[in-house]
Amino acid sequence: MKKQQTATLASTFAQAVATANHDGRIAIALSGGLDSSALLDMAHAHAQRQAEQGVSIALHAFHVHHGLSPNADAWLAHCEQQCAALGVRFEARRVILENTGKTGTEAAARKSRYAALGAMCREHGVKLLLTAHHLDDQAETVLLQLLRGSGTAGLSGMEAANTAPELLANPDLVMMRPLLPASRKQLEAYVAEHAVAHIEDESNDDPRYARNALRHTVMPALAQYFPGFQERFARSAQHAQSAQRLLTELAEQDLAAALDGECLIVSKLAALSTGRSFNLLRHWFGLRGLSMPSTAWLSEMLVQLLEARHDTQMLVVHPEVDVRRHRDRLYLTPKLPEIAGTREDEFDDSPGQEFRWNGETAMAFPDYGGVLHIEPAEQGVDAAWLRLQYLTIEFRRGGERLKRAENRPTRALKYHYQTLGIPAWERPRLPVLKTPTQLLFAAGIGMDCHEIGQGGGERVVFRWEAK
Repeated sequence: MKKQQTATLASTFAQAVATANHDGRIAIALSGGLDSSALLDMAHAHAQRQAEQGVSIALHAFHVHHGLSPNADAWLAHCEQQCAALGVRFEARRVILENTGKTGTEAAARKSRYAALGAMCREHGVKLLLTAHHLDDQAETVLLQLLRGSGTAGLSGMEAANTAPELLANPDLVMMRPLLPASRKQLEAYVAEHAVAHIEDESNDDPRYARNALRHTVMPALAQYFPGFQERFARSAQHAQSAQRLLTELAEQDLAAALDGECLIVSKLAALSTGRSFNLLRHWFGLRGLSMPSTAWLSEMLVQLLEARHDTQMLVVHPEVDVRRHRDRLYLTPKLPEIAGTREDEFDDSPGQEFRWNGETAMAFPDYGGVLHIEPAEQGVDAAWLRLQYLTIEFRRGGERLKRAENRPTRALKYHYQTLGIPAWERPRLPVLKTPTQLLFAAGIGMDCHEIGQGGGERVVFRWEAK
């Protein structure tokens, strides 16, 4: 019976890998534990069978050393010896976990592990990475997501194969889980029959980790009262995956209708039902690589967004971005760093930064968050005249006026910002350049025309580059 089970397991593995495009290179994520050791042995046997049929597969095994366990060095040595015995190419990567406070050690270790695996695959030209996740892992994942109150995306569990560029930092890599239909018991039987050596990770017995608590306490109780629950959880995950694919298709259609460049049209969003708006916004956040907001956060944001007056400068804070509304558009803007030269308000009379121009093509002003470029131009201010001026760079005080062209009237900077559609939150961070008697340039707007064309020598114009 056990031999029949392990034969079925090998067949399951072969069928899964046969559907993948691996270009003759396959990598195994090898921790040295029972699951990944069984996977390595199966992959090696599969590569040998393929070689007998004239198909060459270069098999790699990649190990990540976190240094969290006192046995980590011994595990690395074990994996290296195991691969040497099989003739499998082996490489290990040591990682150091940092900033585990917010996410926790378990999440930080997972993130660093997959990033290291993705890097090793990229370095060796591997496009298919195999992991040893199995049926019991899928059941644990679905149950954990259920306990966290996740939606269909979380309840979908793990897919048989997927790309995860944000996790693996490798857009060309496919991560496959060929053992996902197999149970832990089947893997134990395989290891016993084939005498596969493996290590025991003591952290797997630590109930402080949520997955271990489920594995050692909840799952045995479920198995006692609901035999075969793992297969039913897997079916539920497949149903959730189907539902999530439909939701993604709908979100893509809604996003295409509501997207205007990098922002959303608020009136288009307002025309959707609440659930459909949430679906669109989650999809948009996901495409931008941002952490998924909670339903409560989305609800509060949507209320503020849709109830705000047209001219209200709405700001909702997300841990990674600022969500802002300008006119009928919704923006996701980067967190703005503090700039030393920023004024407390438009009546602040603190002086700007005075300087002289000596022919530089670029001048950095870190207190104002950028670089002032001075470039040759047919129409500009006289360079010789500019060298004689005492110049000041500062943020606007209020009341500044600028004339963009001879045939246009002189207007307040606020008018120009509105005409050019510059959002209100950007305006206080756009510096102006002055002489003691006149405004020469306003970032985001351009040159004042009064000095343009005066004099007869080399001419230059200004350009501001935010950093």
